[in-house]
Amino acid sequence: MERLSVVLVGGLHADARRAAVERLLTAVPGSVALHHDLASAADGTVRRTVRDAGGTLDTGEAPLVNDCACCALREDLVPELARLAAGRTCRLAIVELWDSVEPKAMAEVIASYGGDDLELTGVITAVDPALLLPCLGNGDDLAEVGLAAAASDRRTVADTWARQLEYAPVLALATGEEPADDADLALLAQLHPTAHQVDVESGELAAAALAGFDVEAAAGRQHPACALLPQEADAAGVATLVWRGSRPFHPERLYAALEDLSCAAARSRGRFWLADRPDTLLSWDAAGGALCVENAGPWLAALPDAAWEMVPPLRRAAAALDWHPEHGDRCQHLVFTSPGLDRDGLRALLASCLLTDAEYAGGPAAWKGLAPAFDELLDPVS
Repeated sequence: MERLSVVLVGGLHADARRAAVERLLTAVPGSVALHHDLASAADGTVRRTVRDAGGTLDTGEAPLVNDCACCALREDLVPELARLAAGRTCRLAIVELWDSVEPKAMAEVIASYGGDDLELTGVITAVDPALLLPCLGNGDDLAEVGLAAAASDRRTVADTWARQLEYAPVLALATGEEPADDADLALLAQLHPTAHQVDVESGELAAAALAGFDVEAAAGRQHPACALLPQEADAAGVATLVWRGSRPFHPERLYAALEDLSCAAARSRGRFWLADRPDTLLSWDAAGGALCVENAGPWLAALPDAAWEMVPPLRRAAAALDWHPEHGDRCQHLVFTSPGLDRDGLRALLASCLLTDAEYAGGPAAWKGLAPAFDELLDPVS
């Protein structure tokens, strides 16, 4: 039985997203679009619409699950896709994600479906390049702008947009009221240099929707330990700084610099290590002036040799690239991208947060005795 192809089209730029969906509906014969409107969640339901190029085919409602609109979407999406596949009248199902829904979660829901009648063939984020920087600089909580997916949703506009942008291998570009300038396009290229950029009106969009998508590989590219981070770049006033270090950060000095570092660029991300937590790989994720620091598990060098066989090959390959004869894969690898980036100032500030020669000479036993400035961030009291 031929499987139903499924493509996810998401992004906070609603007009661009709708333009991409309309283009796919007209370009791919036998395609239908599904959209779950989470704006009605306050009323206890999520509204579902199924349509084709000619208009609406079906509507329905799904009840909230655990007071979470995204949970309701997950529960309702796959059965609807399976129903379409069973009807054998649809060639492509275009899932138009609601504004703040992140494609990673929905891609993994579809991939975990046990049936053999669905195939996720594409993930696309629609972008209006002129709105890229305003979204990336917006530190408002989603709840403040009416886009939260649950009462407990604490995401911001900026960090949600960054994840939507960086997860998708295809970016569909649609120009809105304001034309994009060279700086907008340079910022887009530097934030996601491996993305395939497609004009919404081009014939390439349909091919991109059907090209295929590997959920496991996409997750690997996002994991802090082996993330595919941007390289050094400088164009149209937009720059990307890649900063690496082979000795640990002093926890107190780094903590004191967090505000300046998180506000130094429109977007920064990567992995790092603290002297007092030598076995813990820490992730750095900042957008809109807000920084998220999280424990991303152990460094490979902290694991017994027998455990390496259980580590994915991509993780082992990333560790090999960073391997140090003394520290193993422990490293600092942070990337900052922004218009007007002060590279020299950033390098100096980051270097000042590393252990000094005297502190470094004390060795790991002495490092563990340093004041644990990050406990409140990494070990919050529940």
